[in-house]
Amino acid sequence: MAPGLALRDSLETLAPARGSERTLGCPAPALALLVLLHPLLRGLALQLHSALTGSSVPGTHSVVFVTCLNERIARDIARAIMDRRLAACVNILPKSSALYFWKGELEESTEILLLVKTRTSRIGELSNYVRSIHPFEIPEIISLPIDQGNPAYLRWMEESVPRH
Repeated sequence: MAPGLALRDSLETLAPARGSERTLGCPAPALALLVLLHPLLRGLALQLHSALTGSSVPGTHSVVFVTCLNERIARDIARAIMDRRLAACVNILPKSSALYFWKGELEESTEILLLVKTRTSRIGELSNYVRSIHPFEIPEIISLPIDQGNPAYLRWMEESVPRH
């Protein structure tokens, strides 16, 4: 059964008989759905799921890609990220070639790539901080959610990066 159908079916069991809507004019399934979608309650439900199953919820962690001009800048940014505990780990990958358009011209350069492993909830703070210290006018900061991974590694990531 599709997840959406299971949710609908479980909400329908909470619904009162037809015609007996709440005083706000909102049927019980819609009210229950609003409660489930509230960010704070959703977060608590995800934490409970994780604690009960021992697994990580897909999308709780992310990998952020940040490109840097050279190895010195890459190391400085990686160290600054780690000093602020914005990541569990930063990998510094060796030089790669990049082709891109900048101000209407095709450019070619070498770059160093940072792979930053963090909590998805910290990406906004991480992105703001990297933009504030990065020498590029428009630094590349791209994140992808982690849907699956070694459960022990994902738990270690959670322990290494404080919630905010």
